[in-house]
Amino acid sequence: MQSDNPRLAVLPAGRTGPRDRPTLLLTGGSGVLGRALIDELAPDFDLLCLRRNTPLRDPRVREIQGDLVAPRLGLSPLAWHELALEVDVVLHSAAETNWRTPPEDIVRTNLRGTDAMLDLAARADAPLYLVSTAFVANAPTEEDHRRFPGAAAYLDSKARAERMTRDAGVPGAIVRPSVVMGDSVTGRIAGQQGLTKTIGSMILGQVPVLPGAPDARIDMVPQDHVARAVGDLVRGGVGDGEYWLTAGKDAIELREFADVCADVAERHGLPRPQRPRLIPVEAVHRLLLPMLEGTALPTAVRRRLEHYAELLLVFQRELPFDTSLGEPHCGTRPSRADLRAALERNAESWAADRAGLLARHRAASRAPREAAS
Repeated sequence: MQSDNPRLAVLPAGRTGPRDRPTLLLTGGSGVLGRALIDELAPDFDLLCLRRNTPLRDPRVREIQGDLVAPRLGLSPLAWHELALEVDVVLHSAAETNWRTPPEDIVRTNLRGTDAMLDLAARADAPLYLVSTAFVANAPTEEDHRRFPGAAAYLDSKARAERMTRDAGVPGAIVRPSVVMGDSVTGRIAGQQGLTKTIGSMILGQVPVLPGAPDARIDMVPQDHVARAVGDLVRGGVGDGEYWLTAGKDAIELREFADVCADVAERHGLPRPQRPRLIPVEAVHRLLLPMLEGTALPTAVRRRLEHYAELLLVFQRELPFDTSLGEPHCGTRPSRADLRAALERNAESWAADRAGLLARHRAASRAPREAAS
């Protein structure tokens, strides 16, 4: 992608006056990981968060309104120059992650956003830390592009953003988290994403089929572990390298994931869901998806199954990943037991927030038995 922001050969004049703490510009502060990064970084940095429309309303940060895809973020030349003078570190976490967005818009947002942040980092003489994804290891096939254009565009755009970052020569690092789940202690998460929705559907027994072998794994890491690793890299001044923020060989097995969700369902008075039927991933394109296209299943059920097929096709290939967690300046590595406990807390948090929904499902599950008696 041609850059809209030719890099400066001469940096702007130096910053004026001493400051107690460095200023870190964070993009994506309203996202699941972004909120955890604010918690992690606020004690050590003056946080300046770029947002487009919805205010963060967090007293720990200052906000700047801008548009990732606009030249200079939509700022005036003077405001752009002043921003470069102020910023000491750039942490680019924002991305278009909604796979229902048109593929060309996903690519445009993720590449232009990265280009703008690289330009700002070069002008500010600041390191840039790019939040990518571990699933760049899963290069989409032609069939994936046809069946799942949004997911394929997302993965392609992330791989291209990494290449842009490496080619730019700006100090910093690339970090590749896998699936980010809620907090390891509280289970809380800032918003629903694919994993959260899957946990909920599994608890409610709405997932009859999943792609994957019985020993298939889902690599997921609690948000606080990911944020701590990124914070350690930034605080340590790490100036290069690529870091895999993943569970690695300790990733949870798919059947264990199903069992945890079933245990939570039982604890909340629901019938224990049966384990989903697992079918080989290679059969998804050949059998499951063609079946869904010609089925009379309700639209909501068909879309749910297509959603899980899309998620797991992306999230199961090429496992286990390498992991950098626990290496110098890269957080701590959770054990298999830690990951299972975190999953249980995430599932319990989902259930605790939906008491009314669970009550309706309990009533519906009892109704046939009461009528029969």
